Amino acid sequence: MKRNLDGKMLIGHFSREWQLYVLILFPMLFVFLFKFGPMFGLVIAFKDYKIARGFWGSQWAGFAVFKDIFRHRDFIPSLRNTLVLNLLDLIMGFPMPIVLALILNEIRVKWIKRVSQTLLYLPHFLSWVIIGGIALQLFSGTFGVVNNMIELFGKERVPFLTEKYHWLGSYVLIGVWQTMGWGTILYLAAISGVNPELYEAAIVDGAGRLRQCISITLPCIRSTIVILLIMNLGKIMGGSFERIYALQNAMVLDFSTTIPVLVYRWGIQSSNFSRATALGFFQSVIGLILVLISDKIAKKLGEDGLL
Repeated sequence: MKRNLDGKMLIGHFSREWQLYVLILFPMLFVFLFKFGPMFGLVIAFKDYKIARGFWGSQWAGFAVFKDIFRHRDFIPSLRNTLVLNLLDLIMGFPMPIVLALILNEIRVKWIKRVSQTLLYLPHFLSWVIIGGIALQLFSGTFGVVNNMIELFGKERVPFLTEKYHWLGSYVLIGVWQTMGWGTILYLAAISGVNPELYEAAIVDGAGRLRQCISITLPCIRSTIVILLIMNLGKIMGGSFERIYALQNAMVLDFSTTIPVLVYRWGIQSSNFSRATALGFFQSVIGLILVLISDKIAKKLGEDGLL
């Protein structure tokens, strides 16, 4: 009897809310087709894959492909570069949206706040090809606007994009500029959920704006910060191929050869699909492990965590 009632209630719920389920159907199809569907191709990582023979006709290689990539001369440098670039991104880029969200939250003039948010969000919608072109026009050692201004003041031109250590700083700062505005959205949403009575009580106690941010706003959005930090730690072994490819050049290959770039070279340029798939699979597994470990640590420290 109870099962019949539950079934009728479920059918009634679907009949009332069917529009919402139709809407959610499209993103679910997207996830299954473009996220879960390609996982079938992971079998290539364990085969000596030949296009003419296909998935099933190619011979099994077991873990021989993984042994091959771990012994390859480009693997260790690309692993080092991936970790260095992503750790610098995390250190420099992760706090910036939090600081920016706190600043935007303190702006009381609505039109200034809206204009500021629009300008800060804009870089997120630019492709890395466009950003790479802008960076070249600004920081080129021969015709860049910034170097022209430096020379105008009697100083020597700075090789922002052609010397590896200068390129490293430029790469990180350009990435922070591109992502920090978009990253504020979640933090501003979390800040909007803070109970206003807490601020009123703090004002009565004589707390200024800075003390309110430190003692009320940051603790109230701590769970959001922890969740986003866990998600960012999972990207330590990843990185944006488009960003690297748009900003790299032959003079900075010591730093710009990362795992995504190596996957592109092996898979697209050299048609070694087994090796490229194995490297991408290794990258994803390490990312998953980092997410699980960081989530467990967060829970040990009393946070809700991600899972």
